[in-house]
Amino acid sequence: MNTLPEPVVPPGDRAGRHPPSALPPPAERGATIIPDKVVGRIAAEAGRVAQRSRAAVPQDRDPGAAPSASVVSQAGAVRLRLAVDLPYPTDLARVCEQIQHDVGDRVAQLTGMRVDEVTLTIRRLLTAPGPGRRRVR
Repeated sequence: MNTLPEPVVPPGDRAGRHPPSALPPPAERGATIIPDKVVGRIAAEAGRVAQRSRAAVPQDRDPGAAPSASVVSQAGAVRLRLAVDLPYPTDLARVCEQIQHDVGDRVAQLTGMRVDEVTLTIRRLLTAPGPGRRRVR
């Protein structure tokens, strides 16, 4: 009978796994740091999605420029500044509030960071195009 000896593997290291007791507590394992630039890109994309769904820009109108975002982060919390183009006429206060809420929720969901503030700036109002538009004089 010819048997080979089993290789010596430290306890808990079977299949590359360490026993749970070998890992440091979660609070001591480190942290993932997401750069402000990346959070800004996430916020800009979330703003684009929110702008499209909340502002309801008609197909015959120019959707405007993509939203831009800037971020300031500190101690796991962020403050966002977002600039968007919105259609007019519309209920600007309601649409802005919805966009702020959507962007804050989405950034928090994707980054795991606390969003303390979302400041929204309207860059320009997009009016209906063409000769069908009338102006009061």
